[in-house]
Amino acid sequence: MRLHEARRDLYRRLAKEQGYKSRAAFKLIQVIEKYHFIRPGDKVVDFGAAPGGWMQVTSQLVGDTGAVVGVDLHEVRLRGKNLKAIEMDVHDPKIKQKVLDALGGMADVTLSDLAPSVSGVWELDQGRQVDLTLRVLELSESILKMNGSGFFKLFEGERSQEVRDEFRKCFRVVHTVKPLASRNVSSELYYYCEGWSCTTIARDGSRASAPLQRKKPPCLEGPPASLLPTPGCSFADRFRDCGEPGVGLESGLLEGLP
Repeated sequence: MRLHEARRDLYRRLAKEQGYKSRAAFKLIQVIEKYHFIRPGDKVVDFGAAPGGWMQVTSQLVGDTGAVVGVDLHEVRLRGKNLKAIEMDVHDPKIKQKVLDALGGMADVTLSDLAPSVSGVWELDQGRQVDLTLRVLELSESILKMNGSGFFKLFEGERSQEVRDEFRKCFRVVHTVKPLASRNVSSELYYYCEGWSCTTIARDGSRASAPLQRKKPPCLEGPPASLLPTPGCSFADRFRDCGEPGVGLESGLLEGLP
């Protein structure tokens, strides 16, 4: 993005004003406002965490009784009572235990914003990003609680259906979303998935599953005040009625893709 384009970028400006490490924080905020899938006390692992925008949002939502662990090849410079960062490759065989130890147990939510170093060859870049996402699903078999939730970035392309099929094998419900904070020109889509039902694969290749225990999302009284730009505004209000005309949440979430 050119500098003059960045100056016009609403979410880059908002991120700077509100202290988020990146504009990507608003992608997560917008989806949480709709699905309410991160709650106080939750344990959350964030793959592809650097520079830390999603960890900042999640930390404030889970509160002091929760835990957030970020994993990235690059250093995440954040401090917080409920924050831990692991500087490690997701393909490292020790990563599962590192995450479980850092969380103090299994995760309620898995987040993945992983992307490869871009080569400029789309077919290659998309294939690498798909492989990273599939790796997170593999790790989730040992890290994510039964009936847990996941939120994943996916570069759309030739192998997208392969990943969607895997989502539907392991989650009971899969939503395709395009947060408004994601640039229109970007090929990325996001998937919010609920009702994790896969455990570690047995030797015969089968998977055990558990029935989905649905809970009606609580009527949130409002997120922590530190997430709000002005008093009385919810996450969604921030983009509708808090001085940013023409920016709406619902129009930025698209569902129903195959």
